[in-house]
Amino acid sequence: MNKVVAFGKWLSKWFTLFVVVWAVFNYFLPSVSAPLVPNTKYLLGIILFGMGLTLTGKDFERIVKRPIPVIMGTIAHYIIMPGLAWLLCLVFQLKGATAAGVILVGSCPSGTSSSVMAYLAGGDVALDVSIEALSTLLAPLALPSILYFLAGRYVTVPAQSLFTSTLEIVVIPIILGVLVHTFFGKKLRPILEFLPIVSQLAILLIIGAVVSANHANIFTAATAIVIPVVMLHNLLGYSLGYLFSLVLRLRQPQQKALTFEVGMQDSSLGATLALAYFSPAAAIPSTIFSIWHNISGSVLSSWWKNHTKESVEEMLETA
Repeated sequence: MNKVVAFGKWLSKWFTLFVVVWAVFNYFLPSVSAPLVPNTKYLLGIILFGMGLTLTGKDFERIVKRPIPVIMGTIAHYIIMPGLAWLLCLVFQLKGATAAGVILVGSCPSGTSSSVMAYLAGGDVALDVSIEALSTLLAPLALPSILYFLAGRYVTVPAQSLFTSTLEIVVIPIILGVLVHTFFGKKLRPILEFLPIVSQLAILLIIGAVVSANHANIFTAATAIVIPVVMLHNLLGYSLGYLFSLVLRLRQPQQKALTFEVGMQDSSLGATLALAYFSPAAAIPSTIFSIWHNISGSVLSSWWKNHTKESVEEMLETA
C-alpha cells in the first residue's frame, strides 16, 4: 500500500508533464485513443464517483456552518468564468462551434485539479472542496442555463438534454459515491488510496480521446486563436478570483482556494458534453484548457507555496 501512495504522489508531482506528453502523443497517433471517444462520459463518471467517495458529512457540515465563503465562491465561479468567456468571444470575434466551446468550458463547474493545486499552494483545501462540491452539484441547472443565454447566438443549445446529461454524468455518480462512503466508510480506506491515481489516469484518457477526435483541427488557422483565448480565460479567472477574495476579506489560505476554484474548470466535462451535443471542434477549447490550467496551476501553486505568510494551521488557530 505504501508503494501505491508513493506512486500516487509521484504521479501528482509530474502530472502536468504527463498531460502535455500524452496530448502530443495522441496528436501524432490519434488511433490509439480513438476507441475512447464515445466513452468519455463513463470515464468522467468514474472521476466524479471517486470524488463522491472522498466526501463525508463533515464536508457538507462546513457548507452549513460557514456558508458565506462557499456560497460566494460558487457564485463568483459561475459569474466570472462564463462572463469572461462571453467577453473573450466578442473581443476575438469567435463564431460557431469555437465560440460555443469557449463558453461551454467557462460554464462548467470548478475542476477536480483545483483541490490539488490548493493543497500544493498551502491553501484552505476544505473551502476548496466545499466550493467544488457545491458548484458541481449545481451544474445540471447552472451549466445549461448559462450556456443557453450566452452561447445561443452561436449554436443551438439543447438545454433540456444538457440538464439530463449533466445530472446523469455529474450528480448521480457523486451521490452514489457519497452513499457508498456512508455505508462502507471504514472498509473503503484501502480503496481510497487508489483514487487519486484512478482519477488522474481517467483524466489522461479523456484528454487523449478529445485530442484524438480533434487532431486534424487543433492547429489550423481557424482554431489557432483558441490557444491565447484559453490562456487569457484561465489567467483572468485567477486574477478576478483573487481580487474577489480580497473584497470578501478572506484569509490568505482562503484566498488561494478561491483563486483556484474560480480559475480552474472541469474541462473534462466540457469536452465530454461538446462531443455529445455539439461537434469535435467545440471540444477544442476544453482540451486546451485542460492542458493549460494544469501548467498554470502548477506554476502558481509553486510560487504561492514559496511566497506565503500565513498557513492553514495559523488561520485556524486565530479563527
